[in-house]
Amino acid sequence: MLIDTDVLIEFQQGNPAALKSLEKIEDRFISMQSAMEFLQGARNPQEIKLLKKFLFDYDFTVLPLTENIGHRALIYIEEYALAHGIRAGDAIVAATAVENGQSLLTGNARHFRAIKDLDLVTFR
Repeated sequence: MLIDTDVLIEFQQGNPAALKSLEKIEDRFISMQSAMEFLQGARNPQEIKLLKKFLFDYDFTVLPLTENIGHRALIYIEEYALAHGIRAGDAIVAATAVENGQSLLTGNARHFRAIKDLDLVTFR
C-alpha cells in the first residue's frame, strides 16, 4: 500500500491510530514525492538523518518517479486541477499509486476523491 505524506507524519509523531493502521500493512510504500515532502520538514541535518532512519527502520520502500508516473500525473492535472483543485504533488502521489497497482492510504481523501482509477483508503 502507498502511504501519503500526512499519514507518514502522523505515524512518525506517534499517533496511535496511524500506528495501528500501518502495523496492519506488510508492504509499505511511499512515493518519491512523499519522501521529499517528509524530509523537507526537517529543520537541520540531524533531523534529516533521523527521518531517513525512521523510513529505513519501518521498512518504507520509496517508489521512483518514472516517465509513466509523470505522464499520468500530467493527465490528472489536465483533468482535475480546474474542477477539483488537485495540485502537482498530489497528482504525482496518485499517479505513483495507480502506476504501481497500489491502494493509497491518506487522511486527505478530498485531495484525491475525484480520481476515478485510484483505489483510495482513508485514514482517520
